[in-house]
Amino acid sequence: MSPPEKPAPSVLRVLLADDEQLALTRLEGVLANIPGVAVAGVAHDGDEAAAQVAALKPDILLLDIRMPGQSGLSLAHALRDEPDIDVIFTTAFDQFALQAFELDAVDYLLKPVEAQRLSIAIDRVRRRRREPADDVPVPARTEDDSSFIWVPYRDGSVRVDLASVDWIEAARDYALLHTPTRSHMLRATLDSLQEHAGPDNMVRVSRSAIVRPAAVVRVGRDGRGNFVLELYDGTAIRVGVTYAETVRARFPVGIRSEQG
Repeated sequence: MSPPEKPAPSVLRVLLADDEQLALTRLEGVLANIPGVAVAGVAHDGDEAAAQVAALKPDILLLDIRMPGQSGLSLAHALRDEPDIDVIFTTAFDQFALQAFELDAVDYLLKPVEAQRLSIAIDRVRRRRREPADDVPVPARTEDDSSFIWVPYRDGSVRVDLASVDWIEAARDYALLHTPTRSHMLRATLDSLQEHAGPDNMVRVSRSAIVRPAAVVRVGRDGRGNFVLELYDGTAIRVGVTYAETVRARFPVGIRSEQG
């Protein structure tokens, strides 16, 4: 007897909100190649997006920030108590990332949106819906423990277990902590975060990235022979030349490049 078929994954309904037709067309093209998603509607300004959200009840809102009518941040603020709608920002402006993550955005993608990054963000939504939260909203405290870290969240702070952080990315004066279900942003350096977590738990692999070794599933090389770490969710992190020896010491990689 053949094994029973697994139930088909539910389709995530996506609402696109952007005042630029070119951006909308690109997003629709990318989403067409991501299994299990369907475009439920399109809005061309913030007020239309709010009306479409109320009428269509989408699972995901791909939201620009600067639009006619109310801004994307204003709309996301109004939706922050709507647990059934996950917001992914798609914008040309990087200066609003901290505000976006404080509003519990799943991700913050800069235009032109890369297909792989959007696919990873959609996967985060799926995990977010089927797995327990990897952070615990509680009042801010001064307790110092290397197993977790406090990050800004809405009107206070949230405790994030470092065991749930797959990698940390430098973003100017801030750091992005990427977990399976969302990203968090805080004002900190990678050096301070690695020291807080401990060298056994987080490995520096470039000037702009540290990773949790358990999140790495493959070590490959790019066209120039430089190491690239692939995480379980498909994220590819390029290893800096000066960190190659560190990667060799922590992961079972060959010495010769693929060209050699």
